[in-house]
Amino acid sequence: MGIFSFDEMCPLGRIQSVDTANVVVCVEDPAQLSQLQVNHLVAIRSSKTGQALIGMVNKIMRKFIEGLDEEGGEDFSADIVKITLIGTLLDRDGSRKNVFKRTLESVPEIDSQCFLMTGDVLTAFMSVISGADSGMEHPLCIGRYTMNEGALAWLDGNKLFQRHAVIVGSTGSGKSYTVAALIEKIAELSSCNAILFDIHGEYTPIVGENIHHYKIAGPADRPTDGIMFLPYWLLTYEEMLALMLDRSDTNAPNQAMVFSQAVMEGKRFLLDESGRSVLSQTITLDSPVPYKMEQLLKLLHHKNKEMVPGTGGKEKQGDFYGKLSRFIQRLEAKTTDKRLNFMFADDDELLAFDYMDSLCLRLMSSASRGGGVKIIDFSEVPSDILPLIVSLLARIVFSVQQWMDRDKLSPLAIFCDEAHLYIPATAQPGVELSSLQSFERIAKEGRKYGIGLVIVSQRPSEVNRTVLSQSSNFIAMRLTNADDQSVIKKLLPDSIGNFADLLPVLDIGEAIAVGDASLLPSRILVDEPEQKPNSATVRFWDEWSRDTSPDAIGVAVQAMRQQGR
Repeated sequence: MGIFSFDEMCPLGRIQSVDTANVVVCVEDPAQLSQLQVNHLVAIRSSKTGQALIGMVNKIMRKFIEGLDEEGGEDFSADIVKITLIGTLLDRDGSRKNVFKRTLESVPEIDSQCFLMTGDVLTAFMSVISGADSGMEHPLCIGRYTMNEGALAWLDGNKLFQRHAVIVGSTGSGKSYTVAALIEKIAELSSCNAILFDIHGEYTPIVGENIHHYKIAGPADRPTDGIMFLPYWLLTYEEMLALMLDRSDTNAPNQAMVFSQAVMEGKRFLLDESGRSVLSQTITLDSPVPYKMEQLLKLLHHKNKEMVPGTGGKEKQGDFYGKLSRFIQRLEAKTTDKRLNFMFADDDELLAFDYMDSLCLRLMSSASRGGGVKIIDFSEVPSDILPLIVSLLARIVFSVQQWMDRDKLSPLAIFCDEAHLYIPATAQPGVELSSLQSFERIAKEGRKYGIGLVIVSQRPSEVNRTVLSQSSNFIAMRLTNADDQSVIKKLLPDSIGNFADLLPVLDIGEAIAVGDASLLPSRILVDEPEQKPNSATVRFWDEWSRDTSPDAIGVAVQAMRQQGR
C-alpha cells in the first residue's frame, strides 16, 4: 500500500501483545536487531485496507527461558521489542495520497507483521510528513529530522501559536538560536505580528525587514523613535499599589484609599481641562488616562497635614493627619529615582491623552501596517520591578485585543524570553504576584483574542505551572538539571515513548519537538539563524591565556554611578 510494499519488505517480527497505544513484538529476524534503536520508527500491518499503523520503538529486550527438560535442557532466548503507536498512514485521504494522521484508526491484531523503516522506506515516509505533502495549511520549517537528515522538519504555524508553546534548554543548548531562527522566519511573512521581550539585550543583532527594535528608556534617555517610555498612569490601581504601598504599614488601608481618590481626581482634572468632560464621567480607576504626579503629591501632602474644624471653634487633626507620611516618602523616592526614568520622566508628550494610542500602534501593528516583529530591550529596567514592567506591556496588548472588533483582530505572538524571571513558579505578594496574574490570564484566555504565548526559559522548574500547562507545544533542548527534566517529562504526553529520557544527552542545537504543531514527535536538528544573538558564552580559559587584558573597570564604575553606559 502507498509507500509501503509489505510483500517486498523483510518483517522484524510479529505482534504478541496489544494494549491501547502500546504493542509488544517478538523479533523473528535477529539480524535486524543491529539496525534497531530506541525511538526508531516501525510500520505495522493494519486490519483495515489502505492503512498502516506507525509506531516508535520504546524498549528492546532479550529474555532468557530455561529449557523444559531438566536433565539436558537448553536455555532459549527471545528478543522482545516494546512499541508505542503514534499514528496511522492512510493510502489516500480524499484527493491526497499518503496522509499521516496522529490518530489510531485501528489497532493491530495479534500476529500482525511489524516492519522496521530504513533507507528508502524511511525517506519516503519522512517526505510524507514534511513539505507540501504534510497537509499543514501554513507549514513552518525549523530544521531537519535527526533520524533522517534529508527530510525537513515542519511545524504547523497555526497550532504552534494558537495553543501556546514552550522553548526550554540549559545555557548553551541553542535556545536563543532557536528563538532567533523563529523570529527570522516570522518576519518573512507579509502581515507578521509578534513581540519579543528581550530581557538582556541579546537579540540586538537580529535585524531585517519587518523587524523593529525598541529599548525601554534608561536614566539619561529622552523620548525618541527607538526609545519606549511607560508612564506611571498606564499602571492599574493594583499595580501602582504593588509598586508604591508597603502593606505591612498599619496605615496602608488609609493610604490606598486616599491614593485612589487622588488618582481619580487627577484624571478627571486633566480630562476636564482638555475638553473631555463627558469622558471624565465614565472612566474608572484603571482607565489609561494621564494624571499629573505633581498634582497628586500636592493633594497627598494636603491630606497628611489637614486640620479640620473641631468642637468649640478649635481646629483638630484631619482623618489622615500624619498617616500618609511613609507613603508620600516612598512615592517621592520612586519619582526621583533615575533608574525609573522610563516611568516618571516629566516630558509633556508623555502626559498627552493620545500617548496610549501611539504606544499601542508601535506595539501591536502588523508588518502590513508598518509594524511586524518588535524586539523590546529591557536590559536597563531594574530587576526588582522587571516583572511589573514586562507584565504591564503584556496586559496592555491583551486589553486592547480584548476590546477590538473580532473581524479586525491581527493575531499577535508574545515571546517571553527568560520567563522564569517574571512568570515565577512561586510569586511573592506585590510586584511578582501582580505580574503573574496578567500572564496567567493571557495563557488561559489569549487564544480567544488572537494572542499566542511562547515561553522561553533555561529553568522550566522555576516557571509558573499554570502557564506551562496551558501550552500544547514543546521544543525541548538539552536540560541537565534533574528538576527541570522532571517538569518537562510531566508536561509531555505519555504516548511519545522514551523521548523525555534524551533531554540530558541532546547535542547543541538539537531539540525534541512535541505537541499539536508537530505531526511527529521528533528529535530535530534546529536550523541556525542567519544572524546570531549575543548569547555566546565568554571563553574563560582563552581570555585568561591572553598576554594583556583591557582596562575597563574605571569606565564601568563611572557608568554605574551615572546609571548609563
